[in-house]
Amino acid sequence: MVQQVAWKVGGQQGEGIESTGEIFAKTLNRLGYHLYGYRHFSSRIKGGHTNNNIRISTTAVQAIADQVDILVAFDQESIDFCFDELRPGAMILAESAIQPHLPPGKDVILCPLPLTALATEAGAARMKNMVAVGASLSLLGISSELCQDVVREIFAAKGEAVVNSNLVALQSGETALRALFPEQHPDLRLPPGDGRKRLFMIGNEAAALGALAGGCRFMAAYPITPASDIMEYLTKKLPQFGGVMVQTEDEIAAVTMAIGANHAGVRAITASSGPGLALMTEAIGLAGMTETPLVVIDVQRAGPSTGMPTKEEQADLLAMLYASPGEIPKIVIAPDSAEAAFYDAIEALNLAEEFQCPVILLSDLQLGMAQQTLPDLDYGRIQIRRGKLDLHPQLPEQIEPVPCKRFLLSDDGISPRFLPGVKNGIFHVTGLEHDEIGRPAEGAANRQAQTEKRLRKLDSLTFTDPVRIDQRHTTPDLLLVGWNATAGAINEARERLEADGITANCAQVRLLHPFPTPTLTPLLAAARQVIVIEQNATGQLAQLLRMNLPESAEKIVSLRKYDGNPFKPGEINSGIREVLHGHS
Repeated sequence: MVQQVAWKVGGQQGEGIESTGEIFAKTLNRLGYHLYGYRHFSSRIKGGHTNNNIRISTTAVQAIADQVDILVAFDQESIDFCFDELRPGAMILAESAIQPHLPPGKDVILCPLPLTALATEAGAARMKNMVAVGASLSLLGISSELCQDVVREIFAAKGEAVVNSNLVALQSGETALRALFPEQHPDLRLPPGDGRKRLFMIGNEAAALGALAGGCRFMAAYPITPASDIMEYLTKKLPQFGGVMVQTEDEIAAVTMAIGANHAGVRAITASSGPGLALMTEAIGLAGMTETPLVVIDVQRAGPSTGMPTKEEQADLLAMLYASPGEIPKIVIAPDSAEAAFYDAIEALNLAEEFQCPVILLSDLQLGMAQQTLPDLDYGRIQIRRGKLDLHPQLPEQIEPVPCKRFLLSDDGISPRFLPGVKNGIFHVTGLEHDEIGRPAEGAANRQAQTEKRLRKLDSLTFTDPVRIDQRHTTPDLLLVGWNATAGAINEARERLEADGITANCAQVRLLHPFPTPTLTPLLAAARQVIVIEQNATGQLAQLLRMNLPESAEKIVSLRKYDGNPFKPGEINSGIREVLHGHS
C-alpha cells in the first residue's frame, strides 16, 4: 500500500471535468483522507483543455504533487498535455474511442476503457465521468459502493431515474477496470481512511465563511475570476443571517457601496482581483481619508491588465501596499492556507473597525480556488471587536446644529466613532482634507496634524502570527520565506533539504503592512542565506525585505516563478539547490 496518490482528470471544458473531480474528491473526503486539489482551466466558458489535479493522502497535505500516478484522459490532448507530469509506471485511464497513444520517452501503463460506450449503456454518453470515477476508485482499492451516497446527493434534484443511471455508470467503470486488472495495482492501493469528517472547501469559501462568522452582513461585488466564489457563497448564505449580497454594475460601485454600509454601521466587504482592485483604488483612498472601516479581498491572478484570469500569480503585493492617491493608513493581511483565510477574514473585520481604515485581505488564485482539507475550525476563537464605535452615545444637547468632532486629534490617532443619525451627533464627511468636525480645511497646520493623526493610528496595531515561523535551528543554513499559497510546497521542499543535511527554517509572512520587521529581523540575522520564494517576476516580497531589513540585504536571494502555474515542492527543492550551487 501507498500513503498518498496523485490523480488527475483531463478533457475539454464543458465535458464534466469539474464534476468528475468533485464526486471523486467528496467520496474520498468522507472516507477520511486528506486532499488537496487544483484546477487548470482556460479563460473561456466552453472548450480548451482543462484538468483537475487531486492529491489524496493519509496525512495532511497543502500542495499539489510533483508527479501524477493516475491520469483519466477523455481526449488525446490530455495525454499529451499531462504526459511530462506522469511518474514512471503511472496509469492512464483513457477513452478508447479516441484511439489513445503514448508520446515517446516514458514507461507508463495505458489502459483504454470504453468510457462513453459504457455511459451510453447506462443511459447517456455524458455520464462517462461517472464511469471514470468508478474505475479510478477501483484502482485505489475502494469500492464504488462507498461513492453512492455522494452520487445520490448531487443528482437528487434531477430525479430517481437520473440517480439510478449514474449509479449504474459508476458500477460499470469499476467492473470494467477489474476485468482488465483482476489483481490490485500495488503502487496505487491506499490504506483505509480514518473515517473522520473534515471540512473540504476552497480558500474563497473559507474566507467567505470567516466574513460571515465575523459579522459581515453586507457584500457588494462585481463578478471576476478568481474571486467570484466569494460573492456566490455569500449570495446563498447572507440572507440566512439577515444580510444582503448586491451584484453591482462595476467594481467602483461595489467598493463605494461597501464604504457606505460600513459608514452606516454594517460590517461590509467587497472582493475582486487585480483589475477590479485597480478600479477601487480611489475609493480605498476615500475610506482612508474618511476613516471608514472597509475590508477588500483581493484574490490575485496573472496580469497585467486582464492578463491570464485563470492562472496563478502573486504580483499585486506592491500595488496593495502603495496604490492610493496620497498616503493613508492601510493594513494588508496574507493568509497562507484556507484555514488561515477563515480566521483572517474575521480579524480583518475587527481591525477595520478598530483602526477605522481599509484592510486588504490579500489571497491568490491557488489559495482561493484550490480545494483542500481543513482541520476542525475553533469557533471559540471568534471575537467581534468594534473599537471606538459607540452605538448609544450620550451627546450633549445642541442649541445650534454644531458638528461633532468625528475626526478628533486623539493621541492614538483613532477618533471616537458614532453612527449617522444619532441624537445630537451631526458630523460632516468629505473626501477633502478636513478639520476635526469634518469641514473642508486646507490650512498647512491642519493638514499636517490630520495626516499625522491618520498615520499614527497603526502604531498600536498588534497581529497574531504576523509571520508564521517554523524554527528548528538556531543558526540554519537557510531561511525560506514565502507568502500566501506557497506555504505547503515550501514545507515539503524543506523536508527534502533537511534529509540531505541542509538545515532550514521557514517563515511565511502573513502581515505585509505594516511590515513585521521586528519579527523578521532575528530570523534573517541567524540564517546564512535567505531565499524568498514567490510567484512574480520582480521578487516583490524580496524587495520589501531588502527595503525594511537593509542589514540583511546581501544574503537575500529571490526564487521566482511566473508562468501561471503554482510551485511544486520539487521545483522549489531544485531551485534552492541551484541557488546553493551558484553561491558555493
